[in-house]
Amino acid sequence: MKIAIDSENNLIFRYDNTEHHRKLNLPTFPHHKHDRSEDNVIGSDAPFLIDVLKEIENIRE
Repeated sequence: MKIAIDSENNLIFRYDNTEHHRKLNLPTFPHHKHDRSEDNVIGSDAPFLIDVLKEIENIRE
C-alpha cells in the first residue's frame, strides 16, 4: 500500500491491491487507487515507489 495524506490527515491518494472492490470490475483488479476520498476508486496499475514520489512532488508544486 502506498498512501499520501495532507497535514490535516485528509486523504490525497492511496494505492492498494486488496480485493474489496471486486464489484467495480476495474480493469486493473485487484490494483486500484483511492483518489481524494475512500469512495473515489479508480483502476490503477501498481506504481513503483519513484512514481509515487513524483506524484507527491507534482501535487506540492
